[in-house]
Amino acid sequence: MLIAILGVIILIVGMVLKRSPEPGSHFSGVVSIVGAVVIVIGLALSAFKVIEPGELGVQSLFGKVQDEVLESGPHIINPLVNVTTFDIQTQNYTMSAKSSEGQVEGDDAIRVLSSDGLEVTIDLSVLYKVTPSRAPYILQNIGVDYEKKIVRPITRTAIRDNAVNYQAVDLYSSKREEFQYKINKTISDNFVKNGLEVQQILVRNITLPASVRESIESKIQAEQDAQKMQFVLQKERQEADRKRVEAQGIADYQKIISTGLTDKQLQYQTILAQKDIALSPNTKIIIMNGGKSSPIILSDK
Repeated sequence: MLIAILGVIILIVGMVLKRSPEPGSHFSGVVSIVGAVVIVIGLALSAFKVIEPGELGVQSLFGKVQDEVLESGPHIINPLVNVTTFDIQTQNYTMSAKSSEGQVEGDDAIRVLSSDGLEVTIDLSVLYKVTPSRAPYILQNIGVDYEKKIVRPITRTAIRDNAVNYQAVDLYSSKREEFQYKINKTISDNFVKNGLEVQQILVRNITLPASVRESIESKIQAEQDAQKMQFVLQKERQEADRKRVEAQGIADYQKIISTGLTDKQLQYQTILAQKDIALSPNTKIIIMNGGKSSPIILSDK
């Protein structure tokens, strides 16, 4: 549209030159023609609008917003219409204690008071997108700076309003998922009213006061020590049971040996051994002592 305005200016200059004295009046025709050509080119370019992928366009004419949106691709429009583009892809708004992570420079974490009066610091990311059919409503009632007017204040308020119902330790541990579910619902309901759609709420970090952190760490350490001691006691019991079974087996073996062997059986086993020696091809000297004890056997080696 700026090109067309420039053409109008050139055309006016040509008209002024036409009324001026010589030699400027000679150039009035050329200037007027150039101005007319520039106007035509400017109007042609203004009537052709390309919407990039992941965006949509909202048309407004003399302050009146049109309900019809322009989807991605080329469009022929009224040259006088102003087109405002909206990003309809998933957007990320982060509030973090680290200055380099969020949209706001410096420490932008959300500080809330828990039900037990302790200050808890929360880092949060909101994944959301513009609802395409509600883009004209956003332009008409909110404007293109919806992050500043809607996303940021609604999110921070929802966090504070829900955190006061929980103790600091519960936010950090057992009820973290419940807390995240509630803030997700609160933020989603408010976003829908304003033409936005929540994709996901990410509670990235919850920082407790130093005294509370030390108490939790001491409790965790005590629980780990107790579990370790239970393991050691269990292992000792298993070792005692093993030794008891082993001792019982040895005792039973000795009992069987002591009650099962007789003198007659020993004499019989001795005779069998002497028989095997006698039948051996190796030369041996056997000296019988003539008593009741076993004979002495000497090898030739």
